Amino acid sequence: MFMERITSDKNPTVKLANALLTQSRQRKKQAQTVLEGTHLIDAALRSNTPLAQVLVAQSAYSHPEVAQLLSLMPAAMPITMLSDKLYRSISNLGNGIDIMAIMDIPCPVLDDIKGIDSDCLILNDIQDSGNVGTLLRTAAAVGISTVLCTTATAQVWSPKTLRAGMGAQFSLQIFEGLSVDDILANVRVPLLATSSHTDTLIYQQDLTTPVAWVLGHEGQGVCDELMQTATPIALPQPNGQESLNVAIAGALCLYETLRQRQYAHL
Repeated sequence: MFMERITSDKNPTVKLANALLTQSRQRKKQAQTVLEGTHLIDAALRSNTPLAQVLVAQSAYSHPEVAQLLSLMPAAMPITMLSDKLYRSISNLGNGIDIMAIMDIPCPVLDDIKGIDSDCLILNDIQDSGNVGTLLRTAAAVGISTVLCTTATAQVWSPKTLRAGMGAQFSLQIFEGLSVDDILANVRVPLLATSSHTDTLIYQQDLTTPVAWVLGHEGQGVCDELMQTATPIALPQPNGQESLNVAIAGALCLYETLRQRQYAHL
């Protein structure tokens, strides 16, 4: 395993990692992102996701968890050891084990699957990375494997969304940058959209067959084009709050779906 030791912030690998950590534009341009910390790198390795290169702080190199991860990597994997000061000058993780990896962002093509006839989650211009990551983590937890994201949805593979998702991205097939037309042309199961403008409560809806849950923008909700095709579903709020956080609303929808299918006898 090749090891390069770096102390200068002018090093191309360091500059690339810093740009990918801090700039959405660079992640799109390079089609790469950064995994920070042992948990995300372990999730990538367990899913057989290839890594491009690894950066580790000098003090962390002998850490047992780092040693274990490095032992699982190909012998030809480029490893860059940074001085502790340099590593921490680019890291966003704060307290943790100082290791990160650069990886190519997966870009599956929607046309390749020739229609979606199973459960899926549609994220319609959700802006907050924390909300997106939480929804991905919940989808993975309940067994939904396909996620469709419209163009203005926060980047699924950004470092912040990766942290919020806790590596759920690696167990999902995620399509980003889709138009509403892309979604309507490919999703073959009924669309259900959360809405505060309907009397149809989620508990009145039959969720025992495949559905596509649509979660919308934090302020504007689901767009008109999707709402016109979807069945609007309300979550009860007896105390009259204006709305629920979209990640909370999504979790309630997904777990009610799970309850009806696997725990109906309860």
